[in-house]
Amino acid sequence: MQKRVLAAGDMVDSQCTRCKALLNHTIIAMVDGQVVRVKCNTCGSEHNHRPAKEPKVAAAKAPKAAKEAKTPRARSVKAPAISDEAVWEEMIRPLDPDLAVPYSMEGKFRANTLLTHPTFGIGVIASSQAGKIEVVFKEGRKLLRSAC
Repeated sequence: MQKRVLAAGDMVDSQCTRCKALLNHTIIAMVDGQVVRVKCNTCGSEHNHRPAKEPKVAAAKAPKAAKEAKTPRARSVKAPAISDEAVWEEMIRPLDPDLAVPYSMEGKFRANTLLTHPTFGIGVIASSQAGKIEVVFKEGRKLLRSAC
């Protein structure tokens, strides 16, 4: 099968810079047998020829176990992370749940006091900053607004 030689005035697929799509274009200029400049048949804009990109072939991936065996990594020794639930249980143990204060954005709170929140439940105030309190709930730590 013979490959057709392109010439000025022929149609070619090119990536249009205005339409942002691969569309039919008319060849305007050629240099050394290569298409250099084209005109979009859809929007009429003239621009340099941007041929259709060939799809990249994905390289075959090695199995995960084989990768790990090839590249051993030095692992840092860390203490096991203590979950927020465990921290919550330790903090709530000495406190009386009946003395929990209901949460309000306008309320003023101190550290190590119990708080009841309508969504998160009972929590312990870990710290208070200007306008914020950090509360440890069973589900995790939350930063809440306050008047502190």
